[in-house]
Amino acid sequence: MDDQHGRRGTRSPEASRADRRQLERAPVSLRRIARLFAPHRRRLTVVVALIVASSVVGLAQPFLVKHVIDVALPGQDVGLLLALVAGMVGIAVATAALGVVQTWLATSVGQEVMHRLRSDLFAHLQRQSLGFFTRTRGGEVQSRLVNDIGSMQSVVTSTATSVAANVTVVLGTAVAMVALSWRLALILLVVLPPAVVLTRQVARMRHAVTAERQRALADLHVQVEEGLSVSGVLLTKTLGAAPALARRFDDASAALVGLEIRSQLAGRWRMATMTVVFAAVPAALYLAAGLPVTGGGMTIGTLVAFVSLQGSLFRPLMGLLNVGVDVTASLALFSRIFEYQDLPVEIDDPATPARLGRVRGEVRLDRVGFAYDDAAPVLSDVDLVVPAGSSLALVGETGSGKSTLAGLVARLHDPTTGSVRLDGVDLRDLTLADLAGAVGVVTQETYLLHASVRDNLLHARPDATDAELEAAARAARIHDVLVGLPEGYDTVVGARGHRFSGGEKQRLAIARTLLRDPRVLVLDEATSALDNTTEREVQAALDDLADGRTTITIAHRLSTVRDADQIAVLDAGRVVELGTHEELLLRGGRYADLVRGGLAATAA
Repeated sequence: MDDQHGRRGTRSPEASRADRRQLERAPVSLRRIARLFAPHRRRLTVVVALIVASSVVGLAQPFLVKHVIDVALPGQDVGLLLALVAGMVGIAVATAALGVVQTWLATSVGQEVMHRLRSDLFAHLQRQSLGFFTRTRGGEVQSRLVNDIGSMQSVVTSTATSVAANVTVVLGTAVAMVALSWRLALILLVVLPPAVVLTRQVARMRHAVTAERQRALADLHVQVEEGLSVSGVLLTKTLGAAPALARRFDDASAALVGLEIRSQLAGRWRMATMTVVFAAVPAALYLAAGLPVTGGGMTIGTLVAFVSLQGSLFRPLMGLLNVGVDVTASLALFSRIFEYQDLPVEIDDPATPARLGRVRGEVRLDRVGFAYDDAAPVLSDVDLVVPAGSSLALVGETGSGKSTLAGLVARLHDPTTGSVRLDGVDLRDLTLADLAGAVGVVTQETYLLHASVRDNLLHARPDATDAELEAAARAARIHDVLVGLPEGYDTVVGARGHRFSGGEKQRLAIARTLLRDPRVLVLDEATSALDNTTEREVQAALDDLADGRTTITIAHRLSTVRDADQIAVLDAGRVVELGTHEELLLRGGRYADLVRGGLAATAA
C-alpha cells in the first residue's frame, strides 16, 4: 500500500481501486485540503505563474528555428542569425531559471505543509489511548505518519504542478501548431489518438506487473525485518526455525525472479512502443508535407518547427489523460491522513483543570467499573482507599482485573463508571502532565530507547542534572553497572536495551521513575519475569523507591504481598477480600487458598 502512494511510476489499476475504496470509506473535503495550503497561497500563485510563463516562453523556440531555416540561412543574414540563435539560448536560460525557482517554491510549500501535518499528526497520535495502539498495527501507524505524508510532496511538486504545466503546454502547442500549419494539425489529430491509446495500454500492462512485483518485494522486506531483527533472530534460534525460515525466504526470492523478468520485459515493451510512436508520428507528418494535397507549399522551416512542437505534445497529453488517477491517489493520501487526524481523543486534558498543590498521595476508587468497548465488564463496583504513604497489593488469578485497575490509577484508561481520585481530585480533572508528575509506573516490560543511558534517563526529566542522574541511578542500584560500561552513562543501550539483563533494565526503569519523584507508585508485576537472585536485587531497589510513597503493587510473590499495608483480592473484576496478610489468612477465604496453592504460581 505504501508503494502505491510513494511511487508514481508504479501506480496500477488495482492501486486506483484501493484509492477509490479509501475515499468511499473516508471522503475528503476539498475545502479542508485548501485550508492546508491557504497560508501559502501567494507562493502557490507565483508557482502557477512561473509554470505558465515557462511553458509559453518555451513555445517560442520552434518559431525561432523556422526563421533560421526559412529566412536567416537562405538569405545569409548573419545579423538575423545571431539574433535568432541568441534568442534560442536566451529562451533555454529563461526556462531553466524559471524551472529552478518554480521547483524551489513548490518544494518549500510542500515541505512546510508536510512538516505541519507530520507534527500535528504525531502529537495527535501521542494523545490516543492504549486501546488504539493495541488494535492498530504499528506498521500502519508508521506508514501514515511517514510514507503517506512524505508522498504528499508529490501532490504539490508533481501532481498539481504537472497538471498546470501540461494544460498550458497542450493548449499553447495546439494553438502554435494551427498557426504554423492547419493542414498538418489536422493530420496530427488523426494520427496521435491511436498512438496515445496504444501507449496507455502498454503502460497499464507494465503498471500491473510492477504492482505485483512491489507486493512481492514488500513481503520480502517483511521477512528480512522479522527474521533479522534482534528479537526475530533470538526467536528463530531458540525454536530451531532457521531452516524453515530460510526456505520461506528462498521461495519468496525465487518468485521475485520471475516478476523481475516480467517487469523488465514490460518496461522494454513500453519503451519500444514509445520509440515506435515517436518515430511513426513525425514520419507521417513528413509524408503529409511531401504530398501535394496536404503539403500546400509548406516551407522546410515550418515542417521542422511543427515536428519539434509535436514532439513536446505527447508527454503532457499522456499526463493529462492520467490526471484522474493522480488526483484520486492524491485525495486518498489526504483521506488516510485525515482519518487519523479525526480520531477522537479518549483521554485528554480537561477544559478547566484542577490544581493539586502539594501532592500527599491518597488514592481513592469510588464504585469503579470498567469495560473495553461493548465487552463484558473487566471491573465492577470497586471501592478502595489507599492512604497517603501506604501500600496496597493486588492479587488474584490471571484476568481478574489487576492490571486494568492499576492502569486506571495511572489514567491509562478512564473508568466506565465511578471515579478514581488523587487527594480527593478526580483524575479526569487533572492535566495529563500533572498526573504524570504525581503518579509513576514501573511495568514488567521495560522499554528502553535506542539511545545512550543518559538520554534514556533524561527522557523522564530532560532538565535533570548529572548529579541528579547519578543519585537516581545509585538509589536504583544500577550506578556501579553503568560506570563499568565502555562509555559510562553515554553508552548506547542497543535495540530495546538488549545489551542489558532483565534486572538491569528494570533498575534503569526505576532510576528513570525516581527522576520524576512521584508521590504515587504503580508497580505492575515489575519483577515477575526475573530469576530469584535478580528479583531480590530489583525488589530491594523497589523497596527503596517505595519508601514514603503511596504504592500500588500487582503482586506475584508472597514476600511482596505479606509486607503490604493492605491486600486486595480480585476475582472476576471485583474486590472479594481486603485486609492485611494475617487478617486474610485467618479468614480462610480466597487469599488463603491462593497462599496454599502457591501465590507465585497463581497470581502472576
